[in-house]
Amino acid sequence: MLSYLIRRILMLVPVFLAVSVIIFGILHFIPGDPVDNLLKVGSSPGARAEMEARYGLDRPLPVQYGLWLGKVLQGDLGTAIVARRPVADLIAQALPHSLRLGGLALLFSTVMGVGLGIVAALNRDRWPDRLVMGGVLLGSTLPSFWLGLILMLVFSVWLGWFPVSGARNAAALVLPVLTIGLGGTALVARITRVSMIEAAGRDFVTLLHAKGLSPLRIQLLHVLRHALIPVVTILALRIGWILGGAVTVEVVFARAGLGTLLIKSLGQHDYPVVQACLLMLAMAVMLGTLLGDILQAMMDARVRAAME
Repeated sequence: MLSYLIRRILMLVPVFLAVSVIIFGILHFIPGDPVDNLLKVGSSPGARAEMEARYGLDRPLPVQYGLWLGKVLQGDLGTAIVARRPVADLIAQALPHSLRLGGLALLFSTVMGVGLGIVAALNRDRWPDRLVMGGVLLGSTLPSFWLGLILMLVFSVWLGWFPVSGARNAAALVLPVLTIGLGGTALVARITRVSMIEAAGRDFVTLLHAKGLSPLRIQLLHVLRHALIPVVTILALRIGWILGGAVTVEVVFARAGLGTLLIKSLGQHDYPVVQACLLMLAMAVMLGTLLGDILQAMMDARVRAAME
């Protein structure tokens, strides 16, 4: 197990380097630069050249990338060019809001998804199954930003139950959590249903029926335990995706967080901030993938046997 863990961690190194190159390259090929937001209208070319030299933007891109990556590996995310504050401070201020939103959305999608998946599996090919799967199909196809606007219109504007935007209290979290969590609920419910139906057809389930155990007890205590292995793996993989999904939702609901910081910095072409935000989102996906593989190996003896 230890050797497998070491191999998986080492595999993240080339992925991290490739992601950092892509983030840096794409961002610097977008038209515009942060100097445009710092210079006054009518500034001379000499003033622009001086500003670019001050922030190292006059150097070749490979040199800029090497300097940036070297600082990142030392734990230095740089200084925001437009905000003129350490990037680490800006992220430390915004990240807790995104983690709170993403964590609650993950919890909601887990509880609701597993619950709906159990209901669908226990009522296979009957109307509760069709109802749940129909809702799952609808929930998995709706874009999060569109769903957020619909929820805002119904529950904030028409009914007045929740705030339209902001993060003043717990009520302001309800609609953003629902917006992110409903998509995850659809995925978890579908996987739970399929896994339970597959596990119910194994030999050990027939043996449990032969021993006289009640069907409901067999489903909830034995079949569900085996069916949760792929569910746990998917949930771990979704950690990074949920955090990334919070980016658009935070903008829709005007919430402080990593997404709002990222969009604002993109508009200003503030390279250090955007690079750091995108790198953190990519690392969340990579670490979620690693966690999913580790949890699967811990829960499934067949995976552990394959690693030896």
